[in-house]
Order: sequence, then C-alpha cells, then structure tokens
Amino acid sequence: MPAFAFDSLSIRLEGAQNDALQKRLRASSLLRMAQEDGVSDAQDVFSTALADYQRLLETLYAQGYYSGVIHIRLDGREAAAIPPLDAPDRIGKIEVTVAPGKQFRFGRASVAPLAPGSTLPEGFAPGQPAHSTAVIEAAQAAVDGWRLAGHAKAQPTTQHLTANHARQILDAEIGIAPGPEVTFGTVQVAGASKVRPNRIRRIAGLPVGEKYSPLQMEKAANRLRRTGAFRSVTLSEAEKLNPDNSMDVTATVVDEKPRRFGAGAELSNYEGLTLSGFWMHRNLQGRAERLRLDAKVAGIGGDTGGIDYTMSARFERPAVFGADTKGYAYLTLESLDEVDYRSDNITLGIGTTRIFTDHLEGDVEIALSHFETNDFYGKRYFTLLSLPTALRWDHRDSILNPTRGHYVNAQMTPFVGLAGETAGAQLKLDSRIYRSLVGDGRFVAAGRFQMGSVMGPELSETAPDFLFYSGGGGTVRGQPYQSLNVDLGGGNATGGRTFVGVSGELRAKISGAFSVVGFADAGYIGAESLYDGSGSWHSGAGLGLRYDTVVGPVRLDVAGPLGGDTGDGVQVYIGIGQAF
Repeated sequence: MPAFAFDSLSIRLEGAQNDALQKRLRASSLLRMAQEDGVSDAQDVFSTALADYQRLLETLYAQGYYSGVIHIRLDGREAAAIPPLDAPDRIGKIEVTVAPGKQFRFGRASVAPLAPGSTLPEGFAPGQPAHSTAVIEAAQAAVDGWRLAGHAKAQPTTQHLTANHARQILDAEIGIAPGPEVTFGTVQVAGASKVRPNRIRRIAGLPVGEKYSPLQMEKAANRLRRTGAFRSVTLSEAEKLNPDNSMDVTATVVDEKPRRFGAGAELSNYEGLTLSGFWMHRNLQGRAERLRLDAKVAGIGGDTGGIDYTMSARFERPAVFGADTKGYAYLTLESLDEVDYRSDNITLGIGTTRIFTDHLEGDVEIALSHFETNDFYGKRYFTLLSLPTALRWDHRDSILNPTRGHYVNAQMTPFVGLAGETAGAQLKLDSRIYRSLVGDGRFVAAGRFQMGSVMGPELSETAPDFLFYSGGGGTVRGQPYQSLNVDLGGGNATGGRTFVGVSGELRAKISGAFSVVGFADAGYIGAESLYDGSGSWHSGAGLGLRYDTVVGPVRLDVAGPLGGDTGDGVQVYIGIGQAF
C-alpha cells in the first residue's frame, strides 16, 4: 500500500506582515497545488517539495525580493538536505517558511538601443520596485518596438543584473540587437488543405516585398480564419532571412469539415411557432467559397394572419477585390401572409463586403426585387431596383451572450421603380449597448435603439414589405405581433413609414447557468416619413429566464402591455439567444 502524506501543510511568511506577498506565495506553491489535487504518495510529495524551492524563489524575484531565505521542512527535516535515495516513506507534517528580506528597487534600468517611438513599462525605472517581471517586460517591449519598425529578427543579446544586498538595489542593463530591416518574402503553404495554395496566399494578403510588420501577420491570419474554411490557422516566420533580407512565411492550415447544418425554433403564444434551418457547404470549388441554403416557416398555429415561408440561397467568395473584400450573390423567395397584407416576392442581389477593421465592415450591393401584394389598396405589383448599403460596427465581447461593448448597424436602401413606381429610400438603424455592472459580468445592463424610415413614396405607393410595424419579440414584447400600425379607418390598416423602438434589460446570474432578466420595450409607428410625434406609441414589460448553453442562452420571456391600446393579456416567448 502507498504511504500517505499531507496530514498538515503550513506556508508562513516571516518578518514584516505582507498579506499580498503571502497570498502570491500560497497561490504559486507546488505543494499547495499537490495537496488540492489529492497527491498522497510520499515520493511524489518529496519531489514536489524539492521543486517548490525554485517556484517560491521565482515568486519572490517577481515581487522584487532578492535576499529571501526559504525553508521547506518535512516532519522537521529540511527537504533539500534529504538524500534523494533516502526519501521518507511517510510524510505527515510539512512546514514552509519564507523570510523575504527587504524589497529591492531599481538603481539603473536601461534597455538599448530602442526603436523610435518605443515605450518601456512604467515599472522599469530607477526607484521603482525591482520586479523581475518588469525586466522581462522591458526586454520584450524593446524587441516588439523593433519588430514594429520592420526588424523581424530583433532579440536581446546582453543582460547584466547586479543586486546590491547592502543597499537593496538592483541594476539592470539589457542590450538589444535590432538586426536588419526585413521585407516579406514568399508565402509557403503547409498542411493537406483542399483550398488551392494560390487562394490561400490571396486571402492572407501578405504584401510580398514590403516592409515586415507583425500587425500584417496578425491580419493575414485573421483573414484566413474569417473565411470559415479552416479549423486552425498558423503563420510562422522563417528562422533565417534570405540574402536580400526578405523573410519567407509558412501558412499551416487545417480544413474545417466541408458541410454543416443547423436548425432553430422560437415559440410565442401569439405569434406561434417559427422553425428555421440551414445547410452550408464550405470550400465549394477549392477557393474557400461558401454556399448556404436557408429555410424558415413562421406563424405556425399563431394569430398573425397565416403561415409565412422564406427560402434563400447565398454564395460567398473571399478576396475578390483585395484581401479584405469578399463578394456574394443571393436569391430570396418569400410568401408572407400577414394580418394587413399578403405578399409574394423574389429578390436577386449581388454585392461586396469590405472589412475595414476588426470591428468595422460595410456592404454595397445591387438588387432586383419583384413583389405581388394584396392589401387595403388592392392587388398591386412592384418591380424595384435597389442599391442597399450598410455599415456595421461590432465591438461586443461575445455575439451569443454579450456582457460589454456596443453594436451599430446602419442601412440605407435607395430604390427606383422599373414599372413607374415612385423612387425613394428606406433607412434603418439598430444600435445596442452592453455594460457590466459588476466586474465578473454577474449583472449586465443592455439597451437597444431602433429606427426606420421610408422617404419618397406615399403610403399608398410603398410596397408593404418596406413599411414598419411594432409589436412582438423583435420590437415590443408584451404587445401582439405587428399590432401597432397606421389606422386607415373602417378596420383597415397598413404599416408605417416611420418606426422608433427602445428596449432595456437588466440581466443577473442567479446560479450556475441560470440568469433572470427584467425588461421593458417601447415602439412608435407613424405615417410620416420622419418622426414628428403624430403617430402612436405602445410599450410592454416583463421578466425572463435564461439558461446558458454552448449555442447561446435558451430564452423564456413573459411580458404584458404597459402602455398603448394594441393588446392585453400575457405574451410568452421561447427561443435561443438573447432578445438582442
């Protein structure tokens, strides 16, 4: 039977009281970790004790203590004095004592040479506590500065550290060898990828022949990851430079599975059941393209007029006009049976998406749409040529369940009629903000502002699909779906040319994966093209429950009307993902 250890373990700091240092020593101790992991074999404990000298010493150095004395006693015997071949069969009591001595401060603190514009850590300066980590950070900052200046092979060459124990001073002098200015060489492709090597190079977009930049390396890796064609992407620099001081780069990629499918469901006691699904094929022709087919059926068993059907196909190809521009084409078929109108429509579009930064992207496209509608104004046909444009600013910490950051999506769709319809434009804005009220994200405040406008045609001249309604899960919870509209009299109604929506939520984690949410929404619909207050408002409020999963939180919201005369009673919503 194995011998058992850890009857007791104590880690004690001698000298002046220093709670912060005591916590750091305890947190870094290998013996403490072994105790928590249930290590009981005496030989393993003995080996861990010997390794703990180095670990605790490194912790002291990291905090600026260079004259510390460490004792680790196993049943009263100093662990370092026990012969390795005479390890104890049983260890019962372990005592760790650390006498840190006085904290050292920097005397001289220099790194040279530095690249223009380089900044060293504030802690690496004469008079500051001589943390060993500050020395490491200073050397790394100097190297990073030279790399940003195009010197890819910059590295520390000399390091002189002198500790004056009488004065508790540490002198640190670091020498840097910048090396030559480097340019990008060729991009080599490694890995058994089905994406063609020339496409991988084009998508990465490394500027061959231009000055090296680590930022360009990071951008290139992100471009490859953004395609969704690869499970992993690694860009590595060649160890040796070419004779002309160019540096080759190797792109190692692992393909993602070529096909993917998914499904979703959302349930409301008024809107009914919505079912959706998609099928996607990655790397369709060996160029990292993506084809996605979507289908959705909405209004099943609901009181929203009838059942709506949507089918769409979208084809995307990265790096069509440069590495940061992707092209796409799509086809959408819809049959909508709403309370106020019916519409069968088809839209064919082609466009590009430009990635400006990691957080900002924009779309420009041209689309041809044909609508067959039947509403208060009778049976009508619209054939519109539009130029949809959009800008999206996404600075959220998570798409599925954000706790901080903001998101803005601004869209403008100018359109002209090809069969005598009045020209105009539709404007949309969706802005969201998230703030963590406690550092760990336990309490989160979220807000949303929506706005829409149709300019140009009058109500009777506008395709119903371009008009706005309020009420339901996407606008005002607690009010029936699309219940706020423009009253035309005689029991007839239509959508408005103006929409304003405001929503607020307070989310709080209660236990494990469960969270509760309190929310309030308000919406406005008007017949005018710009908000002037002549329309109507309604509002709703309620409580929700969330359960976190790997695909986002499962959502249950229960809400009722707060203001307006568009509904009464309780509305229940079930879905996946936050409401916004």
